[in-house]
Amino acid sequence: MKRKHWELTLIFILLVVLFATFLAIPAIRLLVKSFWGETGLTTEFYTSVLTAPQFGTALRNSFAVSAASALLAVGIAFVMAYLIHYTRLPRGIRRAIQAVATLPMFLPTITYGFAIIYSFGKQGLITRLLGHQIFNIYGFGGLLLGYVIYTVPVAFLLIHNTMGYVDKKTLVVSKAMGDGHLSTFWIAILRPLLGTLAGAFIQSFFLCFTDFGIPASVGGKYDVVATVLYNEMLGGVPDFNRGAVVALVMLLPSIVSILLLRFLERYNIRYDRISDADLRPNRVRDTVWGLSGTVLSVGMLSIFAVIFVVPLVQNWPYQTQFTLAHVQAVFADSELQTVYLHSLGMALCTAFFGTLLAYGAALITARSTLPKWRKQSVDSIALVTNTIPGMVLGLAFLFTFTGTPLQNTFPLMILCNIVHYFSTPYLMMKNSLSKMNAGWETTAMLMGDSWPKTILRVVTPNAASSLIEVFSYYFINAMVTISALIFLAGARTMVLTTKIKQLQYVNEYNEVFVLSLLILFTNLLAKAIFTWLANRSAQTGKRNNKKRKETKPSCI
Repeated sequence: MKRKHWELTLIFILLVVLFATFLAIPAIRLLVKSFWGETGLTTEFYTSVLTAPQFGTALRNSFAVSAASALLAVGIAFVMAYLIHYTRLPRGIRRAIQAVATLPMFLPTITYGFAIIYSFGKQGLITRLLGHQIFNIYGFGGLLLGYVIYTVPVAFLLIHNTMGYVDKKTLVVSKAMGDGHLSTFWIAILRPLLGTLAGAFIQSFFLCFTDFGIPASVGGKYDVVATVLYNEMLGGVPDFNRGAVVALVMLLPSIVSILLLRFLERYNIRYDRISDADLRPNRVRDTVWGLSGTVLSVGMLSIFAVIFVVPLVQNWPYQTQFTLAHVQAVFADSELQTVYLHSLGMALCTAFFGTLLAYGAALITARSTLPKWRKQSVDSIALVTNTIPGMVLGLAFLFTFTGTPLQNTFPLMILCNIVHYFSTPYLMMKNSLSKMNAGWETTAMLMGDSWPKTILRVVTPNAASSLIEVFSYYFINAMVTISALIFLAGARTMVLTTKIKQLQYVNEYNEVFVLSLLILFTNLLAKAIFTWLANRSAQTGKRNNKKRKETKPSCI
């Protein structure tokens, strides 16, 4: 083995051992559990689950509400992204629309359901303002609204990022060729985005199909696969074998979704040069799209307004006098304070160790000369983690680590989060490292520097902004996740999201909303800090690179 490769080989071995222990083995245990009964190998559990009328109904319900939600979410996200990129509205308005589009990401999904109940229920805030209830919140309608709110941020980010790489001079060319408004809209905007729009739909569908938080609060009698899995595992009489079957069935749409996303990548249009042409003034265009985006934004904000209202009144909806008693009660409760510290500690540890893991994996694939099969192995690990829903991973961990020293511990919950969210941080770091000068390590080696010194002194400072973004991604997701942790958290390792689920059973909704606000403000503050640090790091990197170019000796 060459000296320059041993550090990367060690990182690769650690990666393989980690994911073999906390991904491959749990997945195999889950598969075995679905086939192995008291009498040995059997397909009885599959037959029992797949032929049950209730499961068939839940499966159809999941497909129906997920598809409808994904379609609406993509449409709303497109309107918001179009408003930002293709209108001449004031910059402040466009920034506000972008902030609203991503706001739901900072709250756990279980909170969406409670916000819908207190907004559109019989005594909800919006119902009282309108004088009548608009729709039945329990069932398809409530799930549809909750899922749309949940998936708009993901769809928006995908569409928004792609629109930034669409050559806007195509608009000018299309107009010069005499195309009509619809033709121009199709040629210059929709057609280049078809792959992304399809990808946003698939990603949104996948998130809806596998989410547990929203059905847990507004599902009612409208069964979906996630609630069937929860009831099988944590219901009155747990059935682990049937639960394993339901989990594996839930896994299939996830795998199909990822394969379709990979297939659709070939249909994305790539430009040799991207031009940001000035848009012509058009008051009608700006007014129409501006009003559309404003209405959608106000609609989303109005649903979450109840989170700020209910905990600040004495007893909603009967005594609406302002009070801070509920907030003070939460902060005076030592148990709730402990739960908050648990969440904060878990999120920070997840972000720290997850960032190190993603960075190490990206160094292997983007900054090394290791054999191709090793790099492909890391890419495959990222692909697999992206296909496993949180509930399925949590259940696999439950089967594997029950009865071990890791059961109901924070290390297990942290490891679960790291594995669950590994794919996106890894790809973020890989893309960042791939864009850097490929000769830095070679130059440093010729100058006598070791590989670790080169990484610490040269590569890491230039990757600092991306590392901070990855840290932020892990932190925020660890603060809001519930699907996997619902199977892993114990009485002594309760975090905010699992505590909210517990408070639901005793109808302590004031505490639910106060804890939700605590999560929201924590994530917003963290995001602001991480964004500032990332921007500052990026500016510092640009200045350092500029100095290097200025001081580089020239050949005469």
